[in-house]
Amino acid sequence: MTLKFLPLAFAALLLPGIALAQDGAIKVEPQIVTDWKSVYGQVEAKNTIAARARISGTITELDVTEGDTVTAGQVIGKIVDQTIDYQIGAVDAQINALEAQLANAQTELKRGEELKARGVSTTQNVDQLQTQVNVYEGQIAAQKAQRKVYEQQQQFGTVTAPIDGKVVSVPVTKDAVVMGGETIATIGGGGFFLRLSVPERHADTLKTGDTIMITGPEGQQIEGKLAKIYPLIEGGRVQADVEVPDLDSRFVAARLLVKLPMGNRQAIMIPASYIVTRTGLDFVRVQEDGGNIERTVVPGVRVNMDDQEMVEILTGLNPGDTVVPYEQ
Repeated sequence: MTLKFLPLAFAALLLPGIALAQDGAIKVEPQIVTDWKSVYGQVEAKNTIAARARISGTITELDVTEGDTVTAGQVIGKIVDQTIDYQIGAVDAQINALEAQLANAQTELKRGEELKARGVSTTQNVDQLQTQVNVYEGQIAAQKAQRKVYEQQQQFGTVTAPIDGKVVSVPVTKDAVVMGGETIATIGGGGFFLRLSVPERHADTLKTGDTIMITGPEGQQIEGKLAKIYPLIEGGRVQADVEVPDLDSRFVAARLLVKLPMGNRQAIMIPASYIVTRTGLDFVRVQEDGGNIERTVVPGVRVNMDDQEMVEILTGLNPGDTVVPYEQ
């Protein structure tokens, strides 16, 4: 007998090993089916990165809110530190003073060179005047470099999105005072997946690449693939990620019902229409010794597939039995 793997939750209309005769009689044989465990998965972004403030100050612009789609480098806010303006003003004043002193020193140097040419002044005096000019030029260059530092700090007040994605959270508001390093917005990008939290006793049954069945928001069945199993067990639970094509990511952290394969076993299944219930007992008709007799059975899990309800028979039927439908 050839056994085929068949998920219990998605049994075929006629299972492998069930021979259908013209009168509707079927010969049942054990089939390898998969047991499924229902858990909830949570929609998560593959990459979650915070757009942080690089300077302290007041938020003067905030251009995004939760749910907005952004691109890498897009400006999402602006932070202003007024003390930087004061520092730039102080540097400008210092530069103006030094430039005035430099102009005076250059004038003195020119006069000293003229006097030296007439033999009135000494070379030492001219060298001192030249040194003074060089000192003022160096001080001006240092102040201009310091000004560029302050200007760069001002540019750090522009907050940009670090990646393409969706704004997951915005924990601040406009006109709020923030410190350097605080989160202005959290961006989720790189696609979305389902994150599962599975009891550790089932960890050994999970394998990367397993097919996972997800119940969508509207009750539709979606097929996913187990992409990653994390080795760290926290609180007695194992984390795992499931890749789902066209996953609805309108609501990050939304919970979806997921069915995980927990192992395979043999089972006998027949269509639900072959069972009748009377006085609290379930019966099927079985061909035996050239006739049909009723046999009491204990049904198990019921599943629907292509509008055909299939039932697992726990006891009452044996491999090789031929079951016939009741007359309508």
